[in-house]
Amino acid sequence: MNSPTKSPTQRPGPKPERWGTRVGLVLAVAGNAVGLGNFLRFPAQAAQNGGGAFLIPYLISFLLMGLPLLWVEWAIGRHGGQYGHHASPGMFARMGRGSWLKYVGVFGLFTNLTVAAYYCYIESWTLAYVWHSLIGTFTHTPATTFFPEYLGTTNPSITAVPYEAACWFVGTLALNTWILSRGLVKGIELAAKIGMPMLLLFGVVLAINGLTLGPGDPGVVESPLVGLNFVWMPQTSGLWNPSTWLAAAGQVFFTLSVGMGSIHCYAAYLRERDDIALNATTAGAVNEFVEVVLGSAILIPIATAYLGLNLVQAATAGGSGFDLAFLTLPTLFNQWGAFGPIACAMWFGLLFFAGITSSLAMGQPVVAFLQDEFKARRGSAAGVFGLSTLVLGMMCVILYPGGTFDEFDFWTGTFSLIIFAFAEVIIFGWIFGIEKGWAEINRGADLKLPGFFKYVIKYVTPTFIGVVLLGALIKPSGGWGDALSALLHTGRWPFAPGSVIGKVFHVGETQSWFDPAGQVTRVFVEDLTRVVLITVFVLIALLVRKAWAGKSITHDQQEGPRL
Repeated sequence: MNSPTKSPTQRPGPKPERWGTRVGLVLAVAGNAVGLGNFLRFPAQAAQNGGGAFLIPYLISFLLMGLPLLWVEWAIGRHGGQYGHHASPGMFARMGRGSWLKYVGVFGLFTNLTVAAYYCYIESWTLAYVWHSLIGTFTHTPATTFFPEYLGTTNPSITAVPYEAACWFVGTLALNTWILSRGLVKGIELAAKIGMPMLLLFGVVLAINGLTLGPGDPGVVESPLVGLNFVWMPQTSGLWNPSTWLAAAGQVFFTLSVGMGSIHCYAAYLRERDDIALNATTAGAVNEFVEVVLGSAILIPIATAYLGLNLVQAATAGGSGFDLAFLTLPTLFNQWGAFGPIACAMWFGLLFFAGITSSLAMGQPVVAFLQDEFKARRGSAAGVFGLSTLVLGMMCVILYPGGTFDEFDFWTGTFSLIIFAFAEVIIFGWIFGIEKGWAEINRGADLKLPGFFKYVIKYVTPTFIGVVLLGALIKPSGGWGDALSALLHTGRWPFAPGSVIGKVFHVGETQSWFDPAGQVTRVFVEDLTRVVLITVFVLIALLVRKAWAGKSITHDQQEGPRL
């Protein structure tokens, strides 16, 4: 067979960047996965879905969907990287002959850019809380008073600017941009080598202090072990609840950062025969340790000790631990005496390190795309990412009370992930071909993967994701059994306001775009945000089209020489 002609999309000239060490790579990828959701979303999801009843569906979802997706994304990334592609459009262009494949990769840029816009804003909250913890703000001002004022939700106008929050956001984004500009080894890898150990250290200290709280400590009403036992004690009841399965599968998505394009990007900096099977599994295992062990040993047990388990379950209604983390824990840490402000700073420092190692992973694909396809210098590419994220992020800052933040979170941080993951596993198993894909996963592997996972990737994982996607589309307002009964008796499906279809049609909303006084309403802000997100997606697709204008990629049955 003739070797494929070298595509103009391949980078000539300077030697491609590589990871400095294997430890740095694993920590960077684990840092990408270990994010705010490990400490805020997982405990809340467990609390809302029966504690240990959530654990078995969660672990099964990790085994049959999470791990296979990790291997697939590492394989796609390393494969594309050998041809000079470090962002998903080029990687997917290499997966088959269809010219449309590169446009699937648009999700890998769109999702990272738009998630970074609101994720860096949350990250800035944690940094602000570290500062306010150290200066003693929460010893005299309850967080329930501080946080709404910080976010600007106490202002009667939904378009008012929260100046302190905006300043912390700009500072946090500037830090991200600067680290990205320093490169893969001196920037991202170094940040992971510092951030991940600090995260683990802070987590262990807080977990030990929290779990050793007893009846004699001020304010303690229940043993923290009750909360820990609630999360860790496996129960088979969750196996028969569709909602628990959907929640568990959804959490696996969010916790592993699959369906984003950042893992692909990191893997693209590997050499052709560098291991991906063991590296991917190790990174996934580190994430699971942080989430299941540390994540469940801090928020729920400490809150249970001071509030009681019933109040904790009520406080996590909706499956989010944000209220407990930002409104409740700062006050509870006051019970820890002189160590309280330090413990509070450690808690939010932990969240900050979890956040920044993830947001850096969101920036790198955008930087890599500009470097690969437009020959931009790293500093300039990082600046473009920073400026774009600033513009989109300021929407989340200013229009937070109007719902822009929630819209970004749902459409880009949830729905887009599922769509991309579903598309990539189909392309990998059925267009690239499972035999070729399995060989790619195992090339240079330091870990021998069981052969049955080849069939899991081709059949089980797409089915799993398809069910999650269907559940997201048509999630009912009540139980699934009640919804089926309603469909049979009335011919109508009761869409939940939080389902995709419910979101699109504003199910449950009674407002129009403007209120009687002529002020814009939340509905207007939500629709405006959707228009902005669609525009961003289209603009990225046009950039991809421009990058490939006049270029071609030659394919044949056996891939020839690679970089």
